[in-house]
Amino acid sequence: MDGDWFGMAASAAGGGVFGVIGTLLGRVAGYFETKQQQAFERDRWQHDAAMTRLQMEVSRAEAEAELNAVQAEGSWQGLTASVAADAALASGYQFVDAIRALTRPALTLLLWLITATVFFNVDDALKARVVETAVFAATAATLWWFGDRTSPSGRRYPA
Repeated sequence: MDGDWFGMAASAAGGGVFGVIGTLLGRVAGYFETKQQQAFERDRWQHDAAMTRLQMEVSRAEAEAELNAVQAEGSWQGLTASVAADAALASGYQFVDAIRALTRPALTLLLWLITATVFFNVDDALKARVVETAVFAATAATLWWFGDRTSPSGRRYPA
């Protein structure tokens, strides 16, 4: 009978040791599982934050594009109104119409003559700034004055 008690005590001790080892292994596995779950959650939150940032950037880009479209539409409407108003200025006098028609070409030619005069007659210290400004003005005038003489539909307007 003593052997039975001893065998039972040894079995209980062996079961306890394996139970403790099993508990420890479960805790270690639980620790790594929790750590892995936290890493997954952190990655998911980072992904969600990145997606939110991208959605905000897309919304901002859409708003900017819409604003640019509205501004461009307003510019075209202003240009159309200006051209229409200019077309409505028919005087009925050929002399007045001829002077109006020659205004833009004459001013453009004058700007380019001023640019050439400045380029060839201004001393080198001032030349860069003055010539840059004169070339800017002459180029802008040439492209603007002659560029808007034709409407998008192809109809030509007088000067």
